[in-house]
Amino acid sequence: MNRRKTRLINVGSVPVGGDSPISVQSMTNTDTRDVAATVAQIKELAELGCEIIRVAVPDEAAAAKLRDIKAQINIPLIADIHFNHKLALKAIAAGVDGLRINPGNIGGKSKVLEVVTAAKDRVIPIRIGVNAGSLERELLEKYNGVTPGALVESALKHITILEKLNFYDIKISLKASNIPLMLEAYRQLAKEVDYPFHIGVTEAGTVNSGAIKSAVGIGILLSEGLGDTLRVSLTGHPRHELKVAYQILQSLGLRRRGVEIISCPTCGRTEIDLINIAHQVEDRLQKLDKPIKVAVMGCVVNGPGEAREADVGIAGGKGVGIIFRKGEIVKKVPEGKLLEELLAEIDKI
Repeated sequence: MNRRKTRLINVGSVPVGGDSPISVQSMTNTDTRDVAATVAQIKELAELGCEIIRVAVPDEAAAAKLRDIKAQINIPLIADIHFNHKLALKAIAAGVDGLRINPGNIGGKSKVLEVVTAAKDRVIPIRIGVNAGSLERELLEKYNGVTPGALVESALKHITILEKLNFYDIKISLKASNIPLMLEAYRQLAKEVDYPFHIGVTEAGTVNSGAIKSAVGIGILLSEGLGDTLRVSLTGHPRHELKVAYQILQSLGLRRRGVEIISCPTCGRTEIDLINIAHQVEDRLQKLDKPIKVAVMGCVVNGPGEAREADVGIAGGKGVGIIFRKGEIVKKVPEGKLLEELLAEIDKI
């Protein structure tokens, strides 16, 4: 994969674009006006690997809480703002690390200038977020609906507003729930600008269906070298977004964080409760942030060989199993002790 070359921006302490790692974002689903709940959720997400967090700022009451939230967290904070430039100014004054706005939707030139000037003073980047569900009416009429060209033209219009004010700390997203539409829009825009891309499939769905849709859309973009920071958008607690995001990156060899579990689908040769063991291994290791590969295999026929590159694993027999490392058998243990013996071996690593 040849990654697209982009300019580098910084979202707080996290570099985005250039040669920096593809960063993982999420968004809280708490009421931003509830500082305690929002901070608690952000801390949980940070523990699970969230590197940049976004919060909704729908009104002045929410904007007034940003300073308190920012003071209690250790990852960059982005304020998500629509239509109201005063909320953007309040967010900047509160010390946020980035804005998600569309400059064409926050008022006239003087209002945009106010926000851009404040963002420049604080060295705060702006994400232009174009969404298929909120395209400008004139573009819908011009293109006879939502098309890749319409998404790209919308993005270029907002980019031009900022560039005319000599503002270039920009990243861009072109999100849609229609994957082919989204893919083509990013491909077209990549030929026009060198700003970093924030990627994701918007309104992807619930945890199961949305994870599949996100993996397809995000995975294709990443495989084509497009994408500098990403969010998996799922209906549910945002903790699920992080797990899926890292699995996508890990499957493409782009990032390694936490445990990668290899497990066989089971067949008639399986003589241990492999499904239950695999789920227990996943649950017990979900917060381990060491980049190790663990295999949970149903039998000794192919188990160690298929998982030879795993750091450690188990392969089942009849009521027993073997513990192996890098394809070499370490010990044989009863089925009831397989989980604990595996965890003990992981501790040694």
